[in-house]
Amino acid sequence: MHKLLTDNPGEKMMLLGNEAIARGAIEAGVAFASTYPGTPSSEISTNFFHMARESDLYFEYCTNEKIAMEVAAAAANSGVRSMCVMKHVGVNVAADALMTLAYVGVKGGMVILSADDPYMFSSQNEQDNRYYAKLSGLPMLEPSSVEEAKEMLPYAFDLSEKLHEPVFFRTTTRINHSSGVITLGEIRKPATKGDFKKDPLNLVVVPAVARHLHIKLLENYDAARELAEKSESNFVSGSGSWGIICNGVSYSYANDAINDLDIADKTRLLRIGFSHPLPPALIKDFLKNCEKVLIVEEGEPYMEEAVKAMAQEEGLTLPINGKKEGLFTRLYEYDPAQVKKCIAAYFGIPYTPPAAIDVSDVPQVPQRPPTLCAGCSHRATYLEVKRATEGMETIFPSDIGCYTLGLLPPLSAADFLICMGSSTGTVGGFSQVNDKKVISFIGDSTFFHSGIPGLINAVYNNHDFTLVILDNGTTAMTGHQPHPGVDMTQLNMEGYNKVSIENVVRAIGVEHVTVIKPYKVKKSIESIKEAVNYEGVSVIISEEVCALYANALKLPKRKPFYVGDKCENHKTCISSLACPAFYIWNDRVRIDANLCTGCAVCAQICPENAIRRVKTEADAQGH
Repeated sequence: MHKLLTDNPGEKMMLLGNEAIARGAIEAGVAFASTYPGTPSSEISTNFFHMARESDLYFEYCTNEKIAMEVAAAAANSGVRSMCVMKHVGVNVAADALMTLAYVGVKGGMVILSADDPYMFSSQNEQDNRYYAKLSGLPMLEPSSVEEAKEMLPYAFDLSEKLHEPVFFRTTTRINHSSGVITLGEIRKPATKGDFKKDPLNLVVVPAVARHLHIKLLENYDAARELAEKSESNFVSGSGSWGIICNGVSYSYANDAINDLDIADKTRLLRIGFSHPLPPALIKDFLKNCEKVLIVEEGEPYMEEAVKAMAQEEGLTLPINGKKEGLFTRLYEYDPAQVKKCIAAYFGIPYTPPAAIDVSDVPQVPQRPPTLCAGCSHRATYLEVKRATEGMETIFPSDIGCYTLGLLPPLSAADFLICMGSSTGTVGGFSQVNDKKVISFIGDSTFFHSGIPGLINAVYNNHDFTLVILDNGTTAMTGHQPHPGVDMTQLNMEGYNKVSIENVVRAIGVEHVTVIKPYKVKKSIESIKEAVNYEGVSVIISEEVCALYANALKLPKRKPFYVGDKCENHKTCISSLACPAFYIWNDRVRIDANLCTGCAVCAQICPENAIRRVKTEADAQGH
């Protein structure tokens, strides 16, 4: 049995934040869950995926976040508790559905999890999705710890059903990917079947309907604000005339700093966990008892701006600061030392940070930039595209996925990227205004997510470029989640269909479609040259299973390679391919047999044919 289905209330369990969130949803009686995977939220969905095979939970990996929002909205409007999970930029994709869903509302509880990513550990921006709550008019909750994330979720579902609105549940990477001890609660039996009641004058949002629904949304907002005033998620601790207002993981940092600086008797702390709508009466009462206030919040000055406005309404003139020179920044993730330093500086507390550890005698740690795995088929494809286009001036729009790592030398096969699916849109713009050859790259999961409309647009407008679809049979970067092109029988799962990328591309109207096997270097280069020289839209589908996924599926392994005596040390293998299985020993190229997957790409580009397949133990040791 999956550990998160353990029905033993009171038992303590060490869980990753995302596991705790998944358990909280199960305790809340979630019956329907949907997602498009994205770090830092991915493990929530992975756990739902596995639990759905052992419980009454229904779970979908959806084509994109907008679809995930829509299927969950339909379930919730049938009276079934639903949860929609995504990373912060996924809400951008889902926003079209979200903004009007706020008008329509829900019948059963619906929680929308937005996993924000301060410092951009795995994201293209660090947008603050508290503003989506403000934009949509929907309530938002923010936990401050792993345990609270689990405990707060049942309340989020109850709140949704009380207001008949979806509720945002905002986390950050530090909550998602920390571990903590949680106490198991009772599991509420989910209601898996709903009953949709037809009510078109409230559920079909034509303008006349939308006008009265907007009134309802504003009434719900007022009701939510009253609930925020009384919510246990918003509380004051401590006493004194110095005030600190904080949210999320910043609460833990601020609380620790108050204790470490020994100012608990001078400081009052207001933790905001029900963060939209903010509770104005609670905040104004807090301000009236303070001589100065510091706002501790990662990201944008969301609370700071609101608190200053509330102070003005009350005619209060106390100093209120947060984001300013010498205090907190709008950039990146906060840490305990930073918060302690800023609190000390703001309130004039003598504080000397601990001396930095002397590491002058420690050798510098070599930098390890992220890289494509040994044997990655994307690496082979990039090599082949570069060789097929030698002598050409090229532009390489790229997309979001493992293959984005093609931007690094020596592959250098990514020139422009803004969002999921942008490769099939931007490539058309580049091809229209440049005389250079434009070749764009997109992964299989990303193609289904948002690449298809751009390709349709290109065919319709008769653009001239080559699109390379890197089909490695899984959603690799976020942890090998399935997508519509995955063969689910390999996962021993029935009841799914498989959508052929080639059939989709041909159905769109692309006339030049080529399927290559990137481990066959010479043949692939020839096919790529033909596609690149074609006038109009051409598509290359590069098919080869992800090396890590193949290992997880226990597919047959190839024997590794070694560098033989014929090697003249040109290092072409490193300067062209740079597979991580290569290393230099005594200025000679070696291959780590433990990393090598036996793809044979390096052997095919070696000018001396010096790279051979291992036959003996001595070969494997490079002797």
